[in-house]
Amino acid sequence: MWTLTLRGGARVAVAAAQWCDAFGVVTRGRVQLELRGGDLGPVLGRDAGFWLCGTGVRALRNPGRRTARVRIVTPRATTVTWRSTHPHPSHRTLEDDMNRMNDSGVVAGPASGRTSHTQRLRRLVGTGFVATLAATVATTLAAALAQAVGVDFEVPDGGESIPLSGFAVVTGFFSVVGVVIAVALLRWSARPAARFVWTAVPLTAISLAPPLFSGADTATAIALLGLHLVPATVMVPTLARSLRTRTD
Repeated sequence: MWTLTLRGGARVAVAAAQWCDAFGVVTRGRVQLELRGGDLGPVLGRDAGFWLCGTGVRALRNPGRRTARVRIVTPRATTVTWRSTHPHPSHRTLEDDMNRMNDSGVVAGPASGRTSHTQRLRRLVGTGFVATLAATVATTLAAALAQAVGVDFEVPDGGESIPLSGFAVVTGFFSVVGVVIAVALLRWSARPAARFVWTAVPLTAISLAPPLFSGADTATAIALLGLHLVPATVMVPTLARSLRTRTD
């Protein structure tokens, strides 16, 4: 029997040989399973037990700041090579460790987890920046095309037509808001991709209301609806895919 300690933000890779016939129980904090392909799985709380052999789980994570501990029971007859990132004069086995100590401990620090998280954050921001530019350009071009076929984009309240620069500014602003939401979910949510989609889709639907009640003519209202959907079709799938992407 041995104890795995995961400090806040830590990540430990799961090797099938190490977890063969092993049963783990979370004794403190929370532990999140990282699935094959980099997707984040369920978060296990205190007293939750689990098997990992044959499940496709590739790593264990501590999604919080508080140190988490997992008590792991392995049959004494099982001999498994423990490969550590620290240099050892020779390979040792879990069986040898259990013969030397009744309850050995393995501590995982937050360095690898934080590095991975920082890499994902930087990649998300970079992807969001590129997607924002693409959404702004696509929306502006679509607005210019609509004007070319006769849509005046005149809003009755002001009596003035919406300029192309107005479409660019508004699209850029709300696209950046979407990136900020994605970053926040990556930091605080255990399922950032799903949560982002659940947030972005209702917000997109709400944004369709103003064109419908603006009092503009039919052609302008339809064009405005389409221009609201253009950046959404660029930003939402791109950011959701980036939140799911394996980066480490």
